[in-house]
Amino acid sequence: MLPTNQSTTPPPALRVMITAGAAGIGRAMAERFVEHGARVHVCDVDKAALDRLATERPDIQGTCVDVADETAFDNWFDRALSDLSGLDVMINNAGTGGPTGRIESMDTTAWRQCFTVGVDSHMFGCRRAVSVMKQQRSGSIINISSVAGLVGYPLRTPYAASKWAVIGLTKSVAAEVGPFNIRCNAICPGPVSGPRMDRGIAAEAANSDRNENEIRDYYASGVSMRRFVEPEEIADMALFLASPGSAMVTGQAISVDGHTETYH
Repeated sequence: MLPTNQSTTPPPALRVMITAGAAGIGRAMAERFVEHGARVHVCDVDKAALDRLATERPDIQGTCVDVADETAFDNWFDRALSDLSGLDVMINNAGTGGPTGRIESMDTTAWRQCFTVGVDSHMFGCRRAVSVMKQQRSGSIINISSVAGLVGYPLRTPYAASKWAVIGLTKSVAAEVGPFNIRCNAICPGPVSGPRMDRGIAAEAANSDRNENEIRDYYASGVSMRRFVEPEEIADMALFLASPGSAMVTGQAISVDGHTETYH
């Protein structure tokens, strides 16, 4: 028999929003949360990926949205908030690899686009989530940065700079919202297996004197575990950062990278 002071009522399902949630890390996080009883609404700019998600995982709601468009982001947020009847976990996952090349030939428009998608959308998500979470005095915000936000990343300066900006955003928001029992953390993945990493390697090969296999081996050799991170391993960290077990974890940039050393 349970003690009389222990409730037999199951805890309410977490209500989770995830940007860029139809594929890769975003989809892995969405699936992991649903596996643990959460209700999840994702958005993504990739309509084909959303269609696959709808077919394969009808238990995950999805909307096609360009998160770099502030109005479109706000419209999605309002819709998801209504569908979920609230918000407990906001995961800002959207980003772009940005241009690859040396700084002296960097295109300004491409640089700014990298920041618009990878930093502005995180700010939009934090801003809207905090306005909801302050009222209920609880919530977890998770921003997806990168190991590139912790170390130098030659030939990928826009990407690296945007990921450093995400960490600065995370720590500043955490300082603001802590008194309201809201937490804000950043996950910093190392090289993650999947099509996005494949595209990045191909782009880097096209702008250097190394082929794709050499670049892939180079990235793996810089990881103490000598392998790439799997998307599900990022999802596991996100699940922890949304759980009661991380109640005093906030303002942190947490690496899930197998101990990645500085690239040079």
